[in-house]
Amino acid sequence: MDTMEIVSRLQASSVNTATINALRITVDRLCSEYAHSRPGELLMESRRWLRRIVEMQEERLSFSQRRETLELAGWLALLVGCLEYDMGDRRAAEATRRAAFHLGQEVESAGVLGWSHEMRAWFSLTSGDYRGVVAAARSGAEAAGNHSVAVQLAAQEAKAWARMGNRKEMDIALERGRVLLESLPYPENIDNHFVVDPLKFDFYVMDCYRKVGEDRLASALADEVIRGAVDFNGAERAPMRIAEARVTLGVAAARDGDLEGAILLGHQALNGERKSLPSLAMVSQDLACVLADRFSNAPQAASYLDQLQEIRRNP
Repeated sequence: MDTMEIVSRLQASSVNTATINALRITVDRLCSEYAHSRPGELLMESRRWLRRIVEMQEERLSFSQRRETLELAGWLALLVGCLEYDMGDRRAAEATRRAAFHLGQEVESAGVLGWSHEMRAWFSLTSGDYRGVVAAARSGAEAAGNHSVAVQLAAQEAKAWARMGNRKEMDIALERGRVLLESLPYPENIDNHFVVDPLKFDFYVMDCYRKVGEDRLASALADEVIRGAVDFNGAERAPMRIAEARVTLGVAAARDGDLEGAILLGHQALNGERKSLPSLAMVSQDLACVLADRFSNAPQAASYLDQLQEIRRNP
């Protein structure tokens, strides 16, 4: 063989472009179904496609195809890790997150690396390790560069500062995220879980304002989050965001003395079919604290607290 023939064989592939395109579309679809699909079913389908990508590695792929399929595997691993964590399997979720991180390192994907750090920040936030959130967010921002995940990393850092009572650092982190978000083009698919758009950023800002007691601003953002998460026909596109927004409105109502309204919103949040259990438990605890502090003798408050404890015991 002459040199050109040797090089041509190195570049040859047994997988056509249409197959890679179909895989790319499938991964985007799966990531877009995260917000509303049954987690167990989506988890099984995502794992099936991960196995398909493993099988593809045994075929003859070009260099660019191998890199892209490994990056797509990284995105799927991130999705699987999120679902595992939502369902309460923290050990599996952390192992999957680490696997995604190593795939991101192998293919030098700023997005996969950044989101693996974001998941670490999320895990730390829901377990109360707020300094760990800040460390993960800053490491992720360094790895992500100008990828949109840096916006969410800033928001996660702001949520941690809010819980530590540091309003100044919270505002700095939120402003950093807002400036970066405004510099980015509007995303093509805002349903993809690994895409950050203005409404998703407002969702994180809402959490921060609730924690620091800015009830008027938090409630206004909660109303916007709910409106943006409902389709024209009333179907909930992002039920987990809606649940946390309802908790925010419930906290504001409780602080304003409206026990009945607060309890109604609290129960609505807990009764949703699609839950991220660690996040919902963390946010719902804010309402539980207000109820315990201001309405400790009210039977309705005790009923809500009992339901929250039941969810924690039986995820």
